[in-house]
Amino acid sequence: MAVAKNTVCLWYDNEAEAAARFYAATFPDSTVTAVRYAPSDFPSGKAGDVLMVEFTVLGIPCLGLNGGPAFTHSEAFSFQVSTENQEETDRYWNAIVGNGGAESACGWCKDKWGISWQITPRVLMEAHAAGGSEAKRAFEAMMGMTKIDVAAIEAARRGS
Repeated sequence: MAVAKNTVCLWYDNEAEAAARFYAATFPDSTVTAVRYAPSDFPSGKAGDVLMVEFTVLGIPCLGLNGGPAFTHSEAFSFQVSTENQEETDRYWNAIVGNGGAESACGWCKDKWGISWQITPRVLMEAHAAGGSEAKRAFEAMMGMTKIDVAAIEAARRGS
């Protein structure tokens, strides 16, 4: 078994497998690679329960740990997904929010397991990288959005 040198470990309250399977079905280059069962009882489960799930999200190796309710996710960690256009932005946003998640501001949303996602069109990052008044206009437009509107960001970049 090859083990990645660096893996993102995400703590779940007994739903790591469901989350991993959702991510694998939603994002390209994502898959569930292994489900590991507890060899004995542990504080939040019993022998034979799913303990860990190995998966990738957009090529990033992850480990889902069913650690119980002791810890919860925060916005201090998020997956930032770069999208090419409004269609791709809508597809990911709607999958996360429409599957029990919640909208936030400026392209952020949270899945039903509490993981934060930034669904970020490339045009927005390009506007920020351009700097100056173009970045300022795009940033100000973004500040009023929940899901990013690609056409509105492009218009802000042009100053129209």
